[in-house]
Amino acid sequence: MAKAFFRLQKVLRRTQFLLFFLTAAYLMAGSLLLLQRTRLVIQQSSRGTSANQALPVSDGMARGGIVDPRTLQNPHPGPRLLVGMDTMQDAVLDQWHSPQWLVSRNSELRQLRRRWFHRLISDQEPMQTAGFKATKHTVEHKGTYVGCFSDDSRERTLKGAVFYDLRKMTVSHCQEACAERAYTYAGLAYGAECYCGNRLPATASKPQECNSECKGEKGSLCGGVNRLSVYRVEEPRAGARPWRNVIYRGCFRAPENLTDTFQASLIQPNLTVEMCSEFCSKKEFPLAVIQGWECYCGYPTGRFSLRKGADSLLCSRTRNASSELQGKYCLVYQTPVQDTRCTDRKFLTTKSKVFVALSSFPGAGNTWARHLIEHATGYYTGSYYFDGALYNKGFKGEKDHWRSRRTICVKTHESGKTEIEMFDSAILLIRNPYKSLMAEFNRKYAGHLGYATDRNWKSKEWPDFVNSYASWWASHILDWLKYGKRLLIIHYEDLKQSLIPKLKEMVEFLNVTVSEDRLLCVENNRDGNFKRSGAKQKDFEPFTQEMKDLINRYILTVDEALRGRNFTGLPREYMPR
Repeated sequence: MAKAFFRLQKVLRRTQFLLFFLTAAYLMAGSLLLLQRTRLVIQQSSRGTSANQALPVSDGMARGGIVDPRTLQNPHPGPRLLVGMDTMQDAVLDQWHSPQWLVSRNSELRQLRRRWFHRLISDQEPMQTAGFKATKHTVEHKGTYVGCFSDDSRERTLKGAVFYDLRKMTVSHCQEACAERAYTYAGLAYGAECYCGNRLPATASKPQECNSECKGEKGSLCGGVNRLSVYRVEEPRAGARPWRNVIYRGCFRAPENLTDTFQASLIQPNLTVEMCSEFCSKKEFPLAVIQGWECYCGYPTGRFSLRKGADSLLCSRTRNASSELQGKYCLVYQTPVQDTRCTDRKFLTTKSKVFVALSSFPGAGNTWARHLIEHATGYYTGSYYFDGALYNKGFKGEKDHWRSRRTICVKTHESGKTEIEMFDSAILLIRNPYKSLMAEFNRKYAGHLGYATDRNWKSKEWPDFVNSYASWWASHILDWLKYGKRLLIIHYEDLKQSLIPKLKEMVEFLNVTVSEDRLLCVENNRDGNFKRSGAKQKDFEPFTQEMKDLINRYILTVDEALRGRNFTGLPREYMPR
């Protein structure tokens, strides 16, 4: 019996060793095979295949469940029908294991290792913040580093000009922007926000509290959380005239008591617009008001709202004008200083009970409406899509999941029963289809701020674009009218013409209480950072008669549907041309 037991024990030991050997051999063979495949892929890539080449995505794949719609710029399926969806899905799944995918994945892993290595080094070598900045910034950047200061978003000291770049912000970039506007100081916060002004913040902070690395410049510090890294901007060369963007707002009836209405004043013989705007800019006020030889600085308020302009002739300051007339009207100019009474924004502290959509057809002004809503309510807006360009410009809700309910409303261009019924209510923004189509075509070929070229307009893509997108403009509105639970209809043209009344409607619909001064601040910053720039073609008519006939039929259909739901019909300017 003992002999048999010994033999069994011997066999089991041999089997255990054999299993261990086979497992080790299997793992080694797998590792060698993976290394060989990777080497082969890299060799194939070096022969001409781009490692970062994007996989082709069909127009309708988002509808088939293959691609997350948040990643698509155009969530609406194109005019082409999808044929053989099952076959296409198999082909796409195969591409996930293709050589191009492996190379892309290997590249991502290498970048992650680099980031880990840089973090490890920075942890092992604690940065002496004060000495580092005093030395490095003096050598590499224009201007002089002043120090780290506390920053209060509700009462910001550096408020002459504000801009964001959450991907490429550098110290030099901020300093140059402030220098162009002739400001004395440039401050950076959160690694990506730039502020300009003529007065230093009142409260200094510990040097080590400015510990955020610049998004576009490794090794440089750009402030921190509620902390500003402040620089004194390099003085312009002798004879160089500082540039300032002063905008004429118009002639307005003066308030009864100018001294009580405005916070600063100057009396100067032979006063010029430049002298008054420079004085108010240095005092950090967004408005420069001129009456005779008197200059006043301040904000739009209930007593001086800038809503009703007067004839410019009434503001003439000629000696022949009667003194009685001169005392009743004043000229108003916008200085480069930003009105910061409405620039502070945050996420909702508790999840919203009502899920609200800000719905529109692309090109209907959704981004502009988001700018107005955010500044009026003080809360970020979300998005069904992730647009890196908008996130980089300060729309921080872009990176928040659209279903988080931490934003006041969610941008969407979606239509269809399922996509609409997930929202409890919606603001439906409608714009003239002629204008919307041109705006979206400009965005597709020149981004949010540019204009498409003549070559784009004259190509065959423009007629195809109109044929497919014009029907989408109509179906988008009709679907929201049919499936929307609670709607507020806002026409883009009405919002532009009567900003404050329409914005009040939107804010009340969102169940937010807003002060009059905050709304006036929004009106003063109405354009935001997304007004198109560049040469705009005058008297440009890209629509053929055939296109107009098609669009006009959709206009009449939508107008009838709006009236059928007891909404106001489309504005007259939409009507057939």
